[in-house]
Amino acid sequence: MTKTKNTSFIKKIGLYLAAFALVLPMFGVNSVSALQITARKLTLGTSQADALTTYAFNFTVPSTTVIKSASFTVCTTASGACTIPSGFSVTTGGPATLTSQPTNLGDTSGWTVDTSTAGSLRLNKSGNVAAPSGGQTVSFSSVHNPSATNATFFARMTTYSDAAYTTAIDAGTVAASTAGQVTVTASVDETLSFTLATNTVALGTLSTSTTASGTSTMSASTNAGSGYSIVVSGTTLTSGSNTITALAAPTASSVNTKQFGINLMANTTPAVGSIVSGAGSGSVSTGYNTSNSFKFVSGDTVASASVPSNTNTYTVSHIANIDAVAAPGLYSTVLTYVATANY
Repeated sequence: MTKTKNTSFIKKIGLYLAAFALVLPMFGVNSVSALQITARKLTLGTSQADALTTYAFNFTVPSTTVIKSASFTVCTTASGACTIPSGFSVTTGGPATLTSQPTNLGDTSGWTVDTSTAGSLRLNKSGNVAAPSGGQTVSFSSVHNPSATNATFFARMTTYSDAAYTTAIDAGTVAASTAGQVTVTASVDETLSFTLATNTVALGTLSTSTTASGTSTMSASTNAGSGYSIVVSGTTLTSGSNTITALAAPTASSVNTKQFGINLMANTTPAVGSIVSGAGSGSVSTGYNTSNSFKFVSGDTVASASVPSNTNTYTVSHIANIDAVAAPGLYSTVLTYVATANY
């Protein structure tokens, strides 16, 4: 009985050892796997489907093994068999190139792009001797996005210790997506703003010893490409058949002389008016832009801007003088200012 029990026990031990020997390979005693790349990010220059753009990869490799090649393969899924998204290409419109030399991947120069494998952005430097450090940046130009709009795709990243993309060091996956484009439209209509703030200028009773004066104001602005022009039209001061002489050229005010004129300046003789104000680019035209000189010719341009202009305010100074033989009467005139936008 003792011999039979011992034999049975030995057989059981043999079976346990055989089973244990079969299990060992399942625990991967002899397997080697890549470590996980961290801080992974893919930034697209544009997410527009079917567009040629840049792909900038930012990541941190956990290993300090010298990297001699790396691949970024674009697939429709994060794992399993890789299907290249429709439209994605590293050669269409390209081929893809490095936007700049990689950062912290090793050597700072000498890296070249390999686009021989469809769907895969690859770079290598067989002579690299520097270990990776810190965070890595690899950026490619002339990459053709997938053609489907609002479609997620995945870039599988792997670093290698050889230049033939065979001995993996670290790996990781990052997701990205194409997106629909938002079209924002707006229109700006042509504008011209012109305002006369004064409707009546009362010069009072004219005399041979004093110059009569008064002001009116007007404001203008436009978005027209060539700015605007302001033209004055009308007659001189008139009473029936009697008139006060309009100044045909810029002339100083002189008492005891028939004169009627305007300018758009600040004057001291007489003390009337002010210079143009406001944030616009408008200016007073020649003939009306000299202090203490006055002129009035119907049809003259008195102010203008040559480019689109914000608002300017102009002060128009009116003066009148008479001599001793000026006929009595009620003198008046109607002046019309027309602003024209120049497109």
